[in-house]
Amino acid sequence: MRALIIEDDADLREQLRTQLRDEGYAVDATGDGEEGLFFAGEYPADVAIIDLGLPGRTGMEIIREARAAGRSFPILILTARGRWQDKVEGLEAGADDYVVKPFHPEELLARLQALLRRSRGWARSLLECGDIALDTARQEVRVAGEPITLTAYEYRVLEHLMLHAGEVVSKTDLTEHIYEEDADRDSNVLEVFVRRLRKKLDPDGTRAPIETLRGRGYRLRAEPAGE
Repeated sequence: MRALIIEDDADLREQLRTQLRDEGYAVDATGDGEEGLFFAGEYPADVAIIDLGLPGRTGMEIIREARAAGRSFPILILTARGRWQDKVEGLEAGADDYVVKPFHPEELLARLQALLRRSRGWARSLLECGDIALDTARQEVRVAGEPITLTAYEYRVLEHLMLHAGEVVSKTDLTEHIYEEDADRDSNVLEVFVRRLRKKLDPDGTRAPIETLRGRGYRLRAEPAGE
């Protein structure tokens, strides 16, 4: 998953960046409103955390303009403004949730995970496709009830495919959602991640959970092959 943080408090911004990276997110971050508006319009974020009081452009302006441009990723407002009028204004501008500073990091993470699940039509933290189960809260993966160990990037690939189960996900889209903007991207490396995932999810080669559609990308089967 790829998160966008727009927060002008440098210490808090770095705290959030570290926290989300530790949870497996690729993170883009800025403390400037103008740059944040650019990021929101150009970067393929899965979720955004936006402060309201920003230099250049306010958080409200960023939210309104992002929504007007058709950007539909979940947005969580993070601000010191606790008045109910500010909350209403933020939600009416297009935000999906609201957290007031100071806050507990665990609450913020739980809210982000809930926003991501709801945006993809999942009601629980446990994603299940056939006999593959991925617990987003614990970041644990089981196949037919047995735990498997994934690297950070393997987990990101699987999580994105599961959130889009049954859909074709292009290599470009998958790459953009697992890497940060300044990362060294290589489609050949992505193919290695997918190949390793296949071996871990289907060591016997009997279920083929991840399909390759030539020239189009990958698709995680919503049900095991043959059903």
